[in-house]
Amino acid sequence: METARDVLTALARRHAFGDLEALLDEGTLAADGRTREVAALCAFGQRVLDLDAEDFGMPEAAGEVPPDLLDRARASRMPQAPRERPRGALASLRPAYALLLEVIAVRWHRREMAALVAAVHIAGEYLAMLAWEPVLGHAGDPALLAAAVGGAGSRWGVPVEPDAPRECDHTRPERSACERALRVAAMPPPGWRAYLDRQHSQVASALGDCAARCRTPCTVVTRLDGAVRADLAERCGLANDFADGALVKLRHAAPVGHGFGVPSPEEVQSAWERARRSLRRRPLGAAALDAAQDTAAGDPYPLPGMPALFSAIAAADIVPDTLLHDVTTRITSTLG
Repeated sequence: METARDVLTALARRHAFGDLEALLDEGTLAADGRTREVAALCAFGQRVLDLDAEDFGMPEAAGEVPPDLLDRARASRMPQAPRERPRGALASLRPAYALLLEVIAVRWHRREMAALVAAVHIAGEYLAMLAWEPVLGHAGDPALLAAAVGGAGSRWGVPVEPDAPRECDHTRPERSACERALRVAAMPPPGWRAYLDRQHSQVASALGDCAARCRTPCTVVTRLDGAVRADLAERCGLANDFADGALVKLRHAAPVGHGFGVPSPEEVQSAWERARRSLRRRPLGAAALDAAQDTAAGDPYPLPGMPALFSAIAAADIVPDTLLHDVTTRITSTLG
């Protein structure tokens, strides 16, 4: 016969942190020091699974979370004030993409396709920023961005004059976001947070356009060494193709998009296969996907080739994080 502890352990292994915490609140486990410890881990695990990045690494009302777990989450946190330290996902997006890969895998195994598609959409929004990171030396931090995109000959964030020939391929929302990115670091925290919520992804898109789509390049990219620029263009082109691909487009058929349908696992697999065929048209995409498939047992990731693709775009090795797995291990260990 299953005991209450068996049920709680099973929920932890399924990363069902919210359900587990609810059972603790109902007194399923005898109240003692372990209850508060497990509740804190559950609250933390659910926050990470939900990709609640603005609160990553913050204390949990349910109790104290081990500092090593908090520190790992902070690497993916979006700073909520212009001068907040550390800079988290503005310093580097690589930890955030490692975490996204783990979250996508967990959502797949839990058969939560709407949440999976939402995580994939987030990944697509910032992939171009991930591609620019080796060139910028940071992940589009507005406090540092002007040195890379401003100056003489740059059309970054410059408004288009009425009746003047269009020399920049940025859309109006992108131009507005680019202009604000250059001054938001001097704004109060509410303005900073509004920029991150509404415009930072537009800046990522604008950077991708500068590197891979612009028909009249300005000094944002022409100032770069030729080999650096060519490599950046290829990686941003692959990032743009992913963001425009069939898997990301599934979002518009899910509750997080504009419809009321939820894609099935089979539809997700089919969309990813179509996206992979499209991504293979680029040499970098074909090389990354082929390398992932050529391992002894193929790629064990639920959406094969995605970690290799993100690594190719980042020009750095990105593998799925183990943060959620490690939270589960702490919970099951504490439950005994």
